[in-house]
Amino acid sequence: MTVVSGSDTAGVPASVDVAILGGGMVGASLAVALAPLRLSIAVIEAREPGKPGQPSYDDRSTAVSLGSQRILDTMGVWDSLTDTATAIRRIHVSDRGRFGATRLDSREEGVPALGYVIENRVLGRALWKRLQSTANVHVVCPATLTGVRQGGSSVQIDCAVGDEAATLGARLAVAADGAQSRARELAGIGVSSRSYEQSAVITNVTTQERHDGTAFERFTDEGPLAFLPMSNGRCSVVWTMASERVDGIMGLSDADFLAALQQCFGYRLGRLLKCGERHAYPLSLMKADEIVDERLALVGNAAHGLHPVAGQGFNLGLRDVAALADVVADVVADSDEGAGDTLGGETMLRQYAHWRRDDQSNVVTMTDGLVRTFTNPFPPVRAARGLALVALDALPPARRLFARRAMGLEGRLPRLARGVSLG
Repeated sequence: MTVVSGSDTAGVPASVDVAILGGGMVGASLAVALAPLRLSIAVIEAREPGKPGQPSYDDRSTAVSLGSQRILDTMGVWDSLTDTATAIRRIHVSDRGRFGATRLDSREEGVPALGYVIENRVLGRALWKRLQSTANVHVVCPATLTGVRQGGSSVQIDCAVGDEAATLGARLAVAADGAQSRARELAGIGVSSRSYEQSAVITNVTTQERHDGTAFERFTDEGPLAFLPMSNGRCSVVWTMASERVDGIMGLSDADFLAALQQCFGYRLGRLLKCGERHAYPLSLMKADEIVDERLALVGNAAHGLHPVAGQGFNLGLRDVAALADVVADVVADSDEGAGDTLGGETMLRQYAHWRRDDQSNVVTMTDGLVRTFTNPFPPVRAARGLALVALDALPPARRLFARRAMGLEGRLPRLARGVSLG
């Protein structure tokens, strides 16, 4: 890996095969996935790893599905995460104050875990450590994206590196710069969005009772409350509430915050003993109007922004990465034989968009539907969702289908998800 930083614009390559615009967890994952191919790659990132504001290095945790774990394992990243990842062996889903619950168990699915919980800073470090062993990846950081000029056989990427301006060309550009994607905006791709009028409060808590690898998803009238198992007797908490309540909750002392959280969650893990730093952010649903454009592909939150219910955001983005890497690998293989579409060409991008269409649509529909259903105050709907949880718990085939979708094991799986290396 070659790092270009400060005002060292002389080190910015004039052209590369693939320019990844954004070096967070999704962008860095794509660079790692593509590194074994005979391609020159540039990663353009606004914030240095480890600096404040870099989401790959903050205090939050990510629920990594079993399918995502397999992708990371095939990419050679998982070995450095095994000591810190906490296995999710069971999931308990309930509706607060009402009957009905659904339980998922890894033993019933015949897998070692339904997923894993990893701190963002740990996953971010592992990805960047993997990149350090690559010779064909150039990292331009910190750099501000200022232009995306599409047309012809390449796309021109303009950026500011320190006080200097730089331009590099790429056969394929990938927007991986998050929900407020500057790359998407510069390319003129519109979005459809809707506020949930909810916010998520994120923290870690220490509990009196052992979580024993159980994750809890508890639906409340204001939104879902998730407790995800972590190391050292802790749980990662995602508490969704009406946005007008956030300032009051964030302003509470730790003792009062724990008391309010305890009242909402209950005593399934005993008393809540301690909480870490709290963060809050507003929630909305966002979908890009297109996930491909001329020599440009969108991945992760640049393509879709989800409600955190069911913890699908990063996993959906990582499946974007694996699918895009798959079609790129096919193009590279075909070009060696003198056939096939060119890298970043219309056919390749259309294949990627077609592959990702159903998965993205299904996950958006599922997460949005869960939020709408479990916050609907209409009494018949409230009764029906309790019955639905009971029915799901009582019907093993339906429960297993639900579990496989949650694990990211349904549908057409890219090679990385099947344990097949691209290099």
